[in-house]
Amino acid sequence: MKRIIKEPLLHFLLLGAGLFIAFGVMQKPGNREGSGSIVVTMGQVENLAATFAKTWQRPPTPQELAGLVRNYVREEVFYREAIALGLDKDDTVIRRRLSQKMEFVSEDIAAQAEPSDTELTAYLEAHPDSYRVEPRFTFRQVYLNPARHGEHLARDATQLLAQLNRAGAEADATQFGDPWLLEHQFAAESATDIGKQFGEQFAAELLELTPGQWQGPVESGYGVHLVCVSERTEGRVPPLAEVRDAVRRDWDNARRLEMNDKFYQELLKRYTVTIEGLETTEQEKNLAGNRTK
Repeated sequence: MKRIIKEPLLHFLLLGAGLFIAFGVMQKPGNREGSGSIVVTMGQVENLAATFAKTWQRPPTPQELAGLVRNYVREEVFYREAIALGLDKDDTVIRRRLSQKMEFVSEDIAAQAEPSDTELTAYLEAHPDSYRVEPRFTFRQVYLNPARHGEHLARDATQLLAQLNRAGAEADATQFGDPWLLEHQFAAESATDIGKQFGEQFAAELLELTPGQWQGPVESGYGVHLVCVSERTEGRVPPLAEVRDAVRRDWDNARRLEMNDKFYQELLKRYTVTIEGLETTEQEKNLAGNRTK
């Protein structure tokens, strides 16, 4: 029994209970009906202590906890008086913050939803481009500089293409064509990355080339190229198992926005919106949820 009495945790709980009783009966000055009582619940005291402990990595001392509760009551008094004086009105920051807190209410509801595989699959099928796996290419290229070849560029490209095909698909690209600062060989490059390096037209033309032989010329932002695609992986929409996390994240976000809008539309039904100084149009009615007059 003595050991229990000496436990610091017991002292802390007793202090919390004492503060709860003391501040729970505090009366706020003023004659406004229904606004003179401030009750600091035990749960609020525990929350103040928990927040302090999370910040400072230790529980508050009795004096610190008393100070936390005093600050809470002070904040509550000023908050109520500010509301009573209408200081919250016509304040853009406060309006926006309160609006966000109302949105959080609907978002909390949406966050509790657990999608089934059927729902996630349906979402994936409705938004395939968001998860589509790009085509990838493994290829070699030989560069021809238009400035160097001038009006003979087409002729030189044809002659070099014939030479490369005689050498075969495994020909060493570095031994042909003009000097080139970038790589001659690219492995499993995505269409997007190829487009960034050579241009979108070059990447698009790779889709039309037959793998296993030298072809061209293919134009890029640098000039023209003779290209041999050795491997091409076609683009595809992956199954749910491969992109579950991304689909779940996007589904959650879409669900949150949907619930937020439904929550707003239900609240809007309580109001009649009048826009002064503007003629009512169908567009304005839509903006106000068909409640504008």
